[in-house]
Amino acid sequence: MRRQTGKTINHKRVERLMKVKGIQSVIRRKRKGYANVTPQQVAENVLNRKFYADTPNEKWLTDVTEFKYGNGQKAYLSAILDLYDKSIISYVVGRSNNNPLVFDTLKRAVQAAPGSTPLLHSDRGFQYTSLGFKALLDSHNMIQSMSCVGRCIDNGPMESFWGTLKCEKYYLHSYPTFEDLERDIEAYIHFYNNDRLQAKLNGLSPMEHRAKAA
Repeated sequence: MRRQTGKTINHKRVERLMKVKGIQSVIRRKRKGYANVTPQQVAENVLNRKFYADTPNEKWLTDVTEFKYGNGQKAYLSAILDLYDKSIISYVVGRSNNNPLVFDTLKRAVQAAPGSTPLLHSDRGFQYTSLGFKALLDSHNMIQSMSCVGRCIDNGPMESFWGTLKCEKYYLHSYPTFEDLERDIEAYIHFYNNDRLQAKLNGLSPMEHRAKAA
């Protein structure tokens, strides 16, 4: 509203008027925990909850989340988020939660930011602890970092993005087919990167904030 009107608007006044009119934002739901798996290899928590970056492509976070569509069928979204501006660097939507889903996400990120050698942080999911994923990181001179066991907060901004996406898009609709779900995910990520203004980015979208750095 400040951006559109050019006026000084107090957020408490907006909140008060929203209550009078019965308007409220959709509250993000908490994510359920996950089961531990036996890893092939693990990395230290190098990130150590330092959720900030001075430059683009310095620190990336990644994870996989689950969606349902049709008659209880499942789809999976793998994504990589840049801590500099909270933008989504790359993502892949698939029908199976497997190594190719995660590997393709990293390959797309490398294509989107060629020559970058970020620290890449994840949880200890089986894809990230695989020897193949470690080899892929090493081939691009990336440093691997992993959350401690059962500590979702160690990957907090990534978890926050999942909650935002599901709260603002997924939970508000039903999806008869995989294609319907995939289309809405793609549309939301484009909106999030280019048009969703963030207070922590001084009222800019992630791509606007990134353009300033460039």
